[in-house]
Amino acid sequence: MTARMKNSQWWMHSFLFVYVVALLFPLLWLFMSSFKTNRQITENTWSFPTSFNFDNYVAAWSTANIGKYALNSVFVTVTACLLTLLFAAMTSFAISRMKYEKMNKAVYQFILLGLLVPAGALFIPLYRLIQGIELFGHKLYDTHLSLILVYSTYALPITVFIIYAFMLSIPSELEEAGIMDGLGASGLFFRIIVPISVPALVTVFILNFIGNWNEYILSQLFITSESLRTLPTGMATFNDGYRTNFASLSAAVIISIIPVLLVYVFLQRQIIEGMTAGSVKG
Repeated sequence: MTARMKNSQWWMHSFLFVYVVALLFPLLWLFMSSFKTNRQITENTWSFPTSFNFDNYVAAWSTANIGKYALNSVFVTVTACLLTLLFAAMTSFAISRMKYEKMNKAVYQFILLGLLVPAGALFIPLYRLIQGIELFGHKLYDTHLSLILVYSTYALPITVFIIYAFMLSIPSELEEAGIMDGLGASGLFFRIIVPISVPALVTVFILNFIGNWNEYILSQLFITSESLRTLPTGMATFNDGYRTNFASLSAAVIISIIPVLLVYVFLQRQIIEGMTAGSVKG
């Protein structure tokens, strides 16, 4: 290894180190602030906490109803992700494995048009649409179902894009063997394609989970009842219009990070496999 290559690697490692520190420092500061009082945060923002007091976490979970908001977020996020996976996987299977080449390409390109539409351009039309829909005599507005439907629809283009690329890399011999064993389209999908596509399915599930879990604007638009609020909008209760409880807010943000962090830690291998599969064929 030449001296020039060693120098280039040193610069690359230094850059990556600075980048990681820049990413982790806000989280470290937030974690330290969650053990302080509001006065300590105001007087000495960058100091370490004098003691690890969990009063802020208790207050955030009970007094500010963070537990209720977290349960609402879990229900809405997981349901929307599963619904997205179901429709995206079936769509990807149809356009990647069934032999209708011209129609498949047209459908695929039409779905990808959703990636070109700015999310903010749809806020007002969606708001008017959700307000006008009734299901079984009840307004769809101010229900969890409104968020679930919108989240699922928003996530479909990128989900189809990733799953479609993965399914293209699956050898056709597996399907031929399944057909010889008497499997129909549903049997091929559920018994062969879906088990093989687990890395891609897990990847898009995590990506959609993070996006839905942190989403704020749509939740603020479609949910007005306090008991139905999700975690991002529920944390706005720490600001009463005159002051903000930064200590409890920091604890609430740490609580909101934990589910996403745990899911990623336990499924990171599948995420990496899903993102890289389909990039190399053969």
